[in-house]
Amino acid sequence: MTRSPTPVLDAALTRRSAPRLTEPAPGPADLERLVQAAATAPDHGRLRPWSGAVSGDERARLGDALGEATDTPEQARRAAAKPQRAPLLLTIVHRPVPNHPKVPEWEQLATTSGMVTTLSLLLHSHGFASIWRTGSAIQAPQVRKYLGVADEEQLLGWLYVDTRCSSCASVERPPLDPTTKITWAGG
Repeated sequence: MTRSPTPVLDAALTRRSAPRLTEPAPGPADLERLVQAAATAPDHGRLRPWSGAVSGDERARLGDALGEATDTPEQARRAAAKPQRAPLLLTIVHRPVPNHPKVPEWEQLATTSGMVTTLSLLLHSHGFASIWRTGSAIQAPQVRKYLGVADEEQLLGWLYVDTRCSSCASVERPPLDPTTKITWAGG
């Protein structure tokens, strides 16, 4: 039986990371509603081992911290400009519950990743775009200190959020042949 496409399926098939973003970004109420929905991602134990700080007006200070984590003035200049690529940045912090009796830390990390992926799909389905960026700065003591990331937490990067640049070309990707990834037992 073939089912007709749904908005969720369409969002999953058409979402692409957007390296070039432009205004407008979602407002606080929209973002809070989308994060609330993204929190429904699979989460054994309902631990919600993640948090996200919004870096709207704080982007310049984040850029300063990124610049401090570099070796040369040119690298510092480039690093400081990175948070300006989008008006809205969500700092993704994984906050595992250590030694949980039922939910190992790897599963908690999967929950955090699932929440970010779900949020990315939700943003796309609401007309916004995003890209999850990381890099060596996520380990930099200056950046972790600025963001208040504790030793037992992991900084997983930033979700840059806004609207896809209409004049920028979208990179097409070939569809996956699912038969290369799925094995049917006994079939």
